[in-house]
Amino acid sequence: MSRNNLFLISIVVIAIFLRFWRLGSVPISPDWDEVSWGYNTYSILNTGHDEYGKFLPVLLQSYNDFKPALYAYLSIIPIAILGLSLTALRFANAFFSVMAVITTYFLVKELLKRKDLALLSSFLLAISPWAIQFSRFAHEATVGVSFNLLTILFLLKGLKKPYFLFLSALFSALALYTYQSEKIFAPLLMILLVIIYKKELFRINKKYLLSFFAVGLLVALPMLFSIVKNPQSLNRAKSTSFVSDTKFFPHTAKRLMVDRQNNDYVGLVMDNRRVVYARQIIGAYLSHYDLNWLFVTGDLPRHHAPGMGLLYLWELPFLLFGIFAFIFNEKFDKKSKLLVISWFLIAPIPASISNDVPQAGRTLNFLPTMQIFIAVGVIAFYSYLRQKVRWQTARNGIIIVLTILGVFNFAYYLNQYFVQQNYFYSKDWQYGYENAIEYVNWVKGDYEKVVVSDETPLDQSYMFFLFYLKYSPAKYQMSPHNINNHNFDKFEFRKIDWEKDQNLENTLFVGRPTDFNASSRLLKTFEYLNGEDAIKIVKPL
Repeated sequence: MSRNNLFLISIVVIAIFLRFWRLGSVPISPDWDEVSWGYNTYSILNTGHDEYGKFLPVLLQSYNDFKPALYAYLSIIPIAILGLSLTALRFANAFFSVMAVITTYFLVKELLKRKDLALLSSFLLAISPWAIQFSRFAHEATVGVSFNLLTILFLLKGLKKPYFLFLSALFSALALYTYQSEKIFAPLLMILLVIIYKKELFRINKKYLLSFFAVGLLVALPMLFSIVKNPQSLNRAKSTSFVSDTKFFPHTAKRLMVDRQNNDYVGLVMDNRRVVYARQIIGAYLSHYDLNWLFVTGDLPRHHAPGMGLLYLWELPFLLFGIFAFIFNEKFDKKSKLLVISWFLIAPIPASISNDVPQAGRTLNFLPTMQIFIAVGVIAFYSYLRQKVRWQTARNGIIIVLTILGVFNFAYYLNQYFVQQNYFYSKDWQYGYENAIEYVNWVKGDYEKVVVSDETPLDQSYMFFLFYLKYSPAKYQMSPHNINNHNFDKFEFRKIDWEKDQNLENTLFVGRPTDFNASSRLLKTFEYLNGEDAIKIVKPL
């Protein structure tokens, strides 16, 4: 076995370990999106229908956000084999994250014609905090990243062997079925590829070229048809857009009124709605290149380890140096450079209309461009040392110090993710449901009704009960539920108003600590791992 293959196998083993070790317990609990994926997959597996009775849906209605449904279908086999568990639910995501590491090696080797850069890029992706974070819970963006990598790889292969173009078109179209952001990013990526490699593509026999476009269009048609047929399929885009911010328009209108009163012509231009839109989008776009966000703070707690950003601190100088070296290195093919740089620049576009930016999930397609730049930076820096630092002891000393810093940063990350995360972020992961539901299931026979709060942080509590109880999908589909009513069996999911509810007889209540007062009999309290009360189970006095 060649040394190169041995290195690649070692990298894959590392990637597998970091993504599958304790997969069902770190993170400690599923969030509401994960239980939705799990139960809808379980429902399709057992009945062929989702929770709302839709047969083999292209889009999952879920919480009325109409998720592209491919992740559910990819999770059917793991759940069929392992049962409805966190490990089974997260398996597909971890698997495709490992596939992304492998594909990155072959893609970088194809693009830059250097095995050392290919190995280092795939290694950096294997240990990337950003990649690992999104590979270990059921977040469909990782599958989209993997499909995009395969799209690029097979298109480049197809320039030499045209039959690979079919696979490129297939994965590009399938990416539309993975994640909301891919509805924007995947077409942009394909347009970019066609523009950059148009000369090579149009030299190919027309039957291959026509088949390439036909395959992509045919595979994408069900998604396009679903979007056109159901306007609600864009609910998620509308709800996360800055345009949905109720304070946005009144604030802009007020500023325009003040500008008119003051005859402020510059203000009238700058506060014009179209200009404000443009400024908002540009600001949101640029926020994703904020080094503080990338290397220090991250965004939502579920998107990064405590005390960490999305990338290692040691990578910062190599990222900056690598971008410079990549752009000005004349040995790299110009079209390859244009592709990687353009890819790096279009990655934040889908998130740029969002109101909660920067956002790591919607910009996961930055990967692995940053790892490529960092790899170029590391190798370019090493070459610089060899040329400029003649004294070998000094050169080795610099390398040893940098290696120690990198190893320390990696060890710190492992501790923060695998040890500290569950303690500090258990609330963000909606911990407490599993034990609470186990208790409720044990005592519910003593009550006529169980009322469960659905107020923050117990949002979408019905889905956690369906998931942990493994409630029969056939029974649930037959119950008279809709987007505003998810009651089933003896469970009722709504806001708890204790002033009124304390008069209900033979009723068990599951809610937040703030939902109850002294006129309740506490039966059980479940805590977050940091000791803070999470869920209380009570009954009236």
